[in-house]
Amino acid sequence: MKVGVPKETVAGETRVALVPEIVRKLTAKDFEVTVQSGAGEGSMLADALYEDAGAMISGDVWTADVVVKVAAPSDEEIGKLGKDTVLIGFLGPLSNAKTTQALADAGATSFAMEAIPRISRAQSMDALSSQSNVAGYKSVLVATNHLGRFLPMMMTAAGTVPPAKVLVLGAGVAGLQAIATARRLGAQVTGYDVRAAVAEQVQSLGAQFLELEAGKGAEGEGGYARELTGEEKQAQQQELADKIATFDVVITTALVPGRPAPRLVTAESVEKMKAGSVIVDLAGETGGNCELTEPGETVVKHDVTIVSPLNLPASMAEHSSSLYARNVQSLLELLVGEDGALNLNFDDEIIAGACITRDGEIVHAAAKKTVEAAGGGGSAAPAAPEPEAPAADDMPPAPELEAEAEAEAEAEAEADDPADADDTEPAADK
Repeated sequence: MKVGVPKETVAGETRVALVPEIVRKLTAKDFEVTVQSGAGEGSMLADALYEDAGAMISGDVWTADVVVKVAAPSDEEIGKLGKDTVLIGFLGPLSNAKTTQALADAGATSFAMEAIPRISRAQSMDALSSQSNVAGYKSVLVATNHLGRFLPMMMTAAGTVPPAKVLVLGAGVAGLQAIATARRLGAQVTGYDVRAAVAEQVQSLGAQFLELEAGKGAEGEGGYARELTGEEKQAQQQELADKIATFDVVITTALVPGRPAPRLVTAESVEKMKAGSVIVDLAGETGGNCELTEPGETVVKHDVTIVSPLNLPASMAEHSSSLYARNVQSLLELLVGEDGALNLNFDDEIIAGACITRDGEIVHAAAKKTVEAAGGGGSAAPAAPEPEAPAADDMPPAPELEAEAEAEAEAEAEADDPADADDTEPAADK
C-alpha cells in the first residue's frame, strides 16, 4: 500500500502526520511511503531522516493509495486527490461543512481521526486523546508563564510563600493532564466536572474535586456528560462565580463537538478574581468557556490575564507529531489487507464509524446533519446514530493517567517525607 505525507499548509500548523520512527516501522511491513519535501520541518525532522527510514522524498504524494494529514485539506489540496485515494486527518466533520461537502463532491473516501469510535480496540488510534494530553500539559505551562507568582510552596529565609491554587474545569483527557501537571509543579489543585463519576479520577491525581449542586447527575451515555438545561447552566455559572474568585489560575477545557463551547466563566466571575490571576481557555476555537475570551489572543480584563491559545498541540510539534503518527500507524495497519493492498472493510465498526465521505456521499450521520444545517446538499447513505457529545472536556479520562497516578502515589509513600507531603496537600475549598 502506498502512503503519501504532504506538508501541512494551514498557518501555524507545525505537526506532520508521520515521523521517521513510524515510517521505518511501516516500510518494514512493505508499505511504500512518500513524503513531500519539507513536511517535517515544523517538527524539526529533516528530509534526510525520512530517507534514512525508507521513505521517498517527492512532491507526488496526492495520488497515493492513502494520503495522511494533520489538518483538514484546502480546496486546492482536495483537487489534487486521486480518484481512488483515501484521505486521513483531522477533518472537522462537525464544524467544517464546506470541507465535508467538497470531499463528497470530489468522490473522495475520507476518514476523520476525531470520528474514531471510542471502543477499547480503537484506543491506539485515538488521536483526540493523544493531542488533548499535549494541550492539557502545555496549558499549565502557559498559565505559569503568565502568572506572577510561584506555583509550589516556597520556604525561604525571607519567609514562606504559599502554593498557588489552580482550578481545572473539565476532567476529560486534557483536564486530567492539566491537573497532573499542575500537581507535579507543586500547586494546590482542584478539578470540576458535571460528571460526578470522574471525581475518583481527579482525586487519584492528588487533587480535590469541586462539588456543585447545579448539574449534579449530568452523566449521559457512554461516560459522556449530557448537555445541561438552561436553568442548570445558570445555576452552575452562579455557583462557579463564587468559587472561581478564590483561585489564582483557572484552566478551562470544556468542549461540545459541533456546538459552541459552554460558558463556564462569566464576566462577573472574572471581575471577582484577584488581580494578577490567570485564565487559560482551551476552548477558544469554538468560542471559549470564558465570556471575556478573545480566541487566539491574550488579553487583560479586570486585572486578570485571559489566554486563549489556538491549536496548542502544534506548539509542541515534536511529541505531538510522534503521538499522532502512532495513531495514524494503527489506523493504516487496519486498512491493509493480507496481500498488503488497501482493504476497506466497512463491516468493521472502526472503519465504518470513522468514514465521513465515500462514493460521492456523506456517510457519517452527524457530518451530514452539519452540512444540511449549513445549507449544503449531498446525498447520504445510512449511517449509525450520532453518539452523545461530551458536555465537559473533550472526552472521558485516559487510562494511562490513572496508572500514572498510582505510580506517583507509590513513589510518594516510599519517600515518606512529611515535609513533602505537607507541600503537596490539596487545598480545601473556600
